Amino acid sequence: MDAFNICPKCGHERRPEEKASPEQCPACGLYFAKWVEREKFIPPSLQKAVADEDADEAYGWRDQIRDRLFHVPAEIDRLDLYGRAATVLFLLVWGIRMARMDYRDGEMSNSFMHAILLPIHEAGHIIFMPFGEFMTVLGGSLFQILFPLIIAAALLWTNRDACGAAIGTWWASVSLIDLAPYIYDAKAPTLILLTGETGEDGPHDWIFLLGKFGKVQRSQVYGTWAHHLGVVLMLLSILAAAAVLWRWHRALAAARSEMVSDTMRP
Repeated sequence: MDAFNICPKCGHERRPEEKASPEQCPACGLYFAKWVEREKFIPPSLQKAVADEDADEAYGWRDQIRDRLFHVPAEIDRLDLYGRAATVLFLLVWGIRMARMDYRDGEMSNSFMHAILLPIHEAGHIIFMPFGEFMTVLGGSLFQILFPLIIAAALLWTNRDACGAAIGTWWASVSLIDLAPYIYDAKAPTLILLTGETGEDGPHDWIFLLGKFGKVQRSQVYGTWAHHLGVVLMLLSILAAAAVLWRWHRALAAARSEMVSDTMRP
C-alpha cells in the first residue's frame, strides 16, 4: 500500500523528516491499507452513515453548523415540500394572531397553544427541583422555552433539517409570548393561577423571581420586552423556514429542468 501524503482520517500531512512507516499515519496510527479495504466489511446500509461521520470529523464545528443550516436533500419530495410550505404559512397566520393578543390582561391563556405549554411549564418545576428553590421556580418558565429549542437543535444536528429546526424555534418564540403576561402580571396580580387564586393570594413564579432582585415594580417593563422579543423571534423563525424551503424549491426545479433536458436529447 502506497503512503498517503495526507491522512484520510485525521488530516495529518506527512513531513519528509518523519521516520514513521509509510503505510501508517504517524499522527493517529491509521493503517492506510485497512482504510482502503474497510468498505468491504461495512454493510451497504451503513456505508452512508459512516461516510457522513467521516465528513463530520473532517470539518470543524463551524463548517458542520453551516452544512446543516444550508443542507439541501439529494432527493426532494414535492408533496413534502408543499406540505412544509403550507405548515409554515399556517404557523405565520396563527403566530400573528397570538402576537396580537393583549399580553397585559392574559388573553394568551385562552389560546390552544397555552394548553400545550402549561404541562411543559409544570414539568419544568419538577425537573429543576434538585437545583434548589430558585431554580425550581424558574424551571417552569425556563423549560417551556428550552424544550422546543432542544427539539430544534436535535432536528438540525441529527437530521440536517433546518426547516424543522426553524419551526422548533417558532415554538420557543410562542413560549416567550406565552410567558409575557405572567411576567407582566407580577406588579399588580390579576391572572387566575392553577390554584384558582391570583398572585396576591397564592404562589406566583415571577413575583418570587423578581422579588429576589427587588425588581417586581419593573415586571411590566420586562413583560413587554418578553412579548416584543417573542414576536421578533417568531418572524425570524418563519423567515428562516421560508428561506430553507425556497432553496429546496430551487433545487427541485433545477432537477426537473435537468430531467427534461435529458429526455429531449437525441
